[in-house]
Amino acid sequence: MQVLWFIPTHGDGRYLGTRQGGRSMTLDYLQQIAQAVDSLGYTGALLPTGRSCEDAWIVAASLIAVTKKMKFLVAIRPGIISPTLSARMTATFDRLSQGRLIINVVTGGDPLELAGDGVHLSHDGRYELTNEFLTVWRQITAGEVANFQGEHLDIKNGKIVFPLVQQPHPPLWFGGSSPAAMDVAAKHIDVYLTWGEPPQQVSEKIQKMRELAAAQGRTIRFGIRLHVIVRETESEAWDAANNLIKYLDEDTIAAAQKALANADSEGQRRMVQLHQGGSKDKDQLEISPNLWAGIGLVRGGAGTALVGSVQQVVDRMLEYYKLGIETFIFSGYPHLEEAYRVAELLLPELPLESPVVNTPSPVFSPIGEIIGNQSFPQPKVENLTTAS
Repeated sequence: MQVLWFIPTHGDGRYLGTRQGGRSMTLDYLQQIAQAVDSLGYTGALLPTGRSCEDAWIVAASLIAVTKKMKFLVAIRPGIISPTLSARMTATFDRLSQGRLIINVVTGGDPLELAGDGVHLSHDGRYELTNEFLTVWRQITAGEVANFQGEHLDIKNGKIVFPLVQQPHPPLWFGGSSPAAMDVAAKHIDVYLTWGEPPQQVSEKIQKMRELAAAQGRTIRFGIRLHVIVRETESEAWDAANNLIKYLDEDTIAAAQKALANADSEGQRRMVQLHQGGSKDKDQLEISPNLWAGIGLVRGGAGTALVGSVQQVVDRMLEYYKLGIETFIFSGYPHLEEAYRVAELLLPELPLESPVVNTPSPVFSPIGEIIGNQSFPQPKVENLTTAS
């Protein structure tokens, strides 16, 4: 199992659907989150893409020098960039980060945003283009010369000069729930991502993807994109979930749901269906044990969260894990504080690919803070240094 966090380049705060408790996206703040991810045991972080976000590639590049281990899950967007330029960007980032790049293939599902970027293809047409794009991109990043004539692309002697660190290329991750999307994933993708649907629906997707990949002579791995609200007790977790949406009103929810319904993304359609008419009622929003659809009342994309005590969240994660989910991409509001909370409460309880080792510092207080120069019993640690 591996856990990634999220870099909120579209904004952050303590509450959804309001300016109350909002937080500006400064470089300093983004660096704080990235350095938390780097030091707390996460595999890496997802950087979102779209016109409501800061550019994922530029933000990721700005964070290379202030991190050492974390991997950057950065999007390529077929249709708004050529596969050859995308391959050169990939190669450069992979070298400069010393192999810390993962590629997130995002075809897009918002017709208004796509039109603003000059993309006017149908839903299935975009996936036809994505298939051509990835065919060329994979050739070029593997060091081959690409000559390709397709319905959408005409590439003559496409190549890169400088090789990548990761061979044949950085892992390709991808999410898409429509038949057209799943066909592309079966041909090209290393890790197939789903949004946080109930386990039965996720199981059906995994089975379908395994069959499609096998027909291509391939095997793929699986991941899930969720929010998480974990606390020491279940009641604290649900209080935090309800607090996150306490400023939402019916008009805000209705406007958001109307906008989300206009997307031609199958995955977004499935997310909207989980919200059961936009009610804030907990009984309607808990769509599966500890799986809460409240975030999707106003947020596009990932709209569900695991909510509960540490043991409850671990149990739900293991339920997905047994289905075949190896990678969890989490986020929480605000993202800096929740990165620490999740790392402290949840990560030590998981069967991680790289287990979190909590090694005490040579200088530490057993209660977390020295209070009023009071003396407390010290644990026996070799070479312990204490302040005088």
